[in-house]
Amino acid sequence: MRLLKVLFIVALVALQYRLWFGKNSLPDYWALQSDVQRQAETNQRLEQRNQVLKADITDLRDGQVALEERARNELGLIKEDETFFRLVPIKQSTNE
Repeated sequence: MRLLKVLFIVALVALQYRLWFGKNSLPDYWALQSDVQRQAETNQRLEQRNQVLKADITDLRDGQVALEERARNELGLIKEDETFFRLVPIKQSTNE
């Protein structure tokens, strides 16, 4: 009977060791859980960015207004029979 108790205690200690310090232990599990949470947050941010990009692509394909706005702002293009005015700020002297 005493040998059986010792055997059970040794088995319990061995299992506890594997649970806390062995391969795939609880600390490993907790670290993986935090990695999964972090990756889910990253995926959510990327999904939002993708939705914005998809909306931008759809707007550029279907709408002339967005295409014109992009051509004006990024390429500096103007329409035919349109006058472009560039306002340059006056530099104020610092010796006043």
